[in-house]
Amino acid sequence: MRRRSAAALTALATLTAVLATGCGSDEEPDPLRNQQWALDALKLPGAWGTAAGDDTVIAVVDTGVDPGHPDLQGRLVDGYDFVDGDDEPKDLNGHGTHVAGIAAAHTDNGVGIAGGARGAKIMPVRVLGADGSGSDANITKGIVWAAQHGADVINLSLGESGLMARLLKGGVLNEAISVADAKGAVVIAAAGNDATVLQPYEVETPVLVVNAADRNGQPATFTNFGARDAVAAPGVDILSTLPTYTARETLKNTTGYGKLSGTSMASPYVSAVAALLHQQGLSPTEIMRTIRDTAVNPSDDLKLGLGNVDAAAAVKAAAATK
Repeated sequence: MRRRSAAALTALATLTAVLATGCGSDEEPDPLRNQQWALDALKLPGAWGTAAGDDTVIAVVDTGVDPGHPDLQGRLVDGYDFVDGDDEPKDLNGHGTHVAGIAAAHTDNGVGIAGGARGAKIMPVRVLGADGSGSDANITKGIVWAAQHGADVINLSLGESGLMARLLKGGVLNEAISVADAKGAVVIAAAGNDATVLQPYEVETPVLVVNAADRNGQPATFTNFGARDAVAAPGVDILSTLPTYTARETLKNTTGYGKLSGTSMASPYVSAVAALLHQQGLSPTEIMRTIRDTAVNPSDDLKLGLGNVDAAAAVKAAAATK
């Protein structure tokens, strides 16, 4: 079993006791949007006019998702629970719900926050238990299952050092990611939160690794770095959805929203950008190449990898190739 880094969960969690009430509508703005600095840092608003991730499914291979969250209603497709072995991947931790909201929360519905890919759907695949730990076998099954059941983008916010160390030695997840790629799904993965230089996956594995940056575009103090052709995205004090019931991350906050920090938060933002590019007809290889080619790193900071992701530039570059 492998437990998540505390940096992505409790130790760096700053829960915000706010909740937008009311049923809302698709014409009303999201009341917590002004707290989502990351959307602007990624230049996502400049990309939405061209692509929003329509007809794209993002699999969140994680702790599950709150199925009744008001900001995720209408965003979910069928998933699976590999922990309990059923088709009800309810989140008993909170991490997966937070990741899902970052990627594709309902937008302009008069409730809560805006998602990075406002037109995409979320496929919840539960491979981690209430304590945030899980087996390599279940994670592997979850990746393959998601690809076999229609996922176009697969997000792996699995930033624990123990798992990464095993992957470095050629673990089974490398093969699962290759299977997903062959089925047409692009895999986006968090770098980890131990401030360590690390090449987590085999170099030839078709995966885009994401480091975390702060609101100034500088590397987060906790981010791992060193993965070949990694990119960076916002991962500090990220506001997103949390379960509306009591779970590990909501023991003192069941408002449905809160802030967490970690590469686990940076990864789904890049998954959202990948969804926008998928809508534009790009293959997994083309999606990764476009995100990498348009990333910005003027100071050549090694901890940012190829640089901070620029959604508007990536979407524009994709449009130019069509």
